[in-house]
Amino acid sequence: MIRILFLEDEPTIQDVTAEYMKMKNYDVTCVKDAKEALYKIKNDKYDLAVLDINVPKGSGLDVLEYIKSSNSSTATIMLTALGDEETQIRAFNMNADDYVVKPFSPILLLKRIEAVLRRTINQNSEVLKKDGLFIKDDSYEVYYNNVSLKLTLSEFLLLQTLMKEPQRAFTREQLILRIFDDEYCGNDRIIDAHVKNIRKKLPKNYIKTVNGIGYQFNKEA
Repeated sequence: MIRILFLEDEPTIQDVTAEYMKMKNYDVTCVKDAKEALYKIKNDKYDLAVLDINVPKGSGLDVLEYIKSSNSSTATIMLTALGDEETQIRAFNMNADDYVVKPFSPILLLKRIEAVLRRTINQNSEVLKKDGLFIKDDSYEVYYNNVSLKLTLSEFLLLQTLMKEPQRAFTREQLILRIFDDEYCGNDRIIDAHVKNIRKKLPKNYIKTVNGIGYQFNKEA
């Protein structure tokens, strides 16, 4: 599941906007001041930070500066009631991914979030597939329409192998080597069991059986 840190000190805006985010199946952590936001960023991992600039105990720009200076992959969207060009330019000069001026529509913010996540997913994930299916190599997760499919590590590695080389049909033995290296001594039919479990978790049949060989990523799904 996509994780979002939401820094906003106005309770009504925070509550309403967070509910909209949760309706899109985002995992939202809400904080009310810059100090708490910095603590969360330093001690946990987020895909996106939505940061109000004018908050207590610092500024959203302080949080943005930390995210960028720490080489974090967390994307950023800045919120502020200040519509002046100088503040916007300052945020963009600090490499903010987007900027939304208050008052804003929660639905518009959701669209901005989707756009930013699409860009950052393309940059940070080695494999991206059509129809909302993509993998994140760094966190060993598979998502469909921003919802984690909860694959096991072996299932993830199997699907990752097939997605990386969609033109290739893999034998069971080849897949075992990709998943277990030389450590597995059991029956190669374990691959069939993993494929069966993956198919149950995927919204479409993205794994094709190749008779007499093994399995291949199904580009027609």
